[in-house]
Amino acid sequence: MIIFDLSCNNGHRFEGWFQSSEAFDAQNAKGLVSCPSCASGEIRRIPSAVHLGGAHGSARPAAAPANTAVTNPGGGLLGAYRQLMTAIMTRTEDVGAEFADEARRIHYLEAPERPIRGQASEKEFRALREEGIEVFRLPVVGKEDLN
Repeated sequence: MIIFDLSCNNGHRFEGWFQSSEAFDAQNAKGLVSCPSCASGEIRRIPSAVHLGGAHGSARPAAAPANTAVTNPGGGLLGAYRQLMTAIMTRTEDVGAEFADEARRIHYLEAPERPIRGQASEKEFRALREEGIEVFRLPVVGKEDLN
């Protein structure tokens, strides 16, 4: 599964799930990808520092094509949230309070590229974004809260 960060020509940011980079390119060329905010068909990929799959070409589960329903155990939004959080927790390395420093090392190619998670203060978060390092915040959820 590949999750791409996307943007339309109006600057709206969103994500899309695709089987491969080629699948995104083919669907985008056919006008099958559009902005959920304004319906623009002029879509481009934008950089993302978060990768939920393994690093450097390891096997990843296949993604559902765009505009296809995906099952989510537990049903509804809570089920989708559980599925997302489980994927993040199992496919990322917890670097704890060293998140900002490790994200910089990865961004500047001083550490191996890999999916990480951890804690960052609001100041650290803003500084990373200002440096062009794509990061995002999620509410802190313990494994016991996902069941």
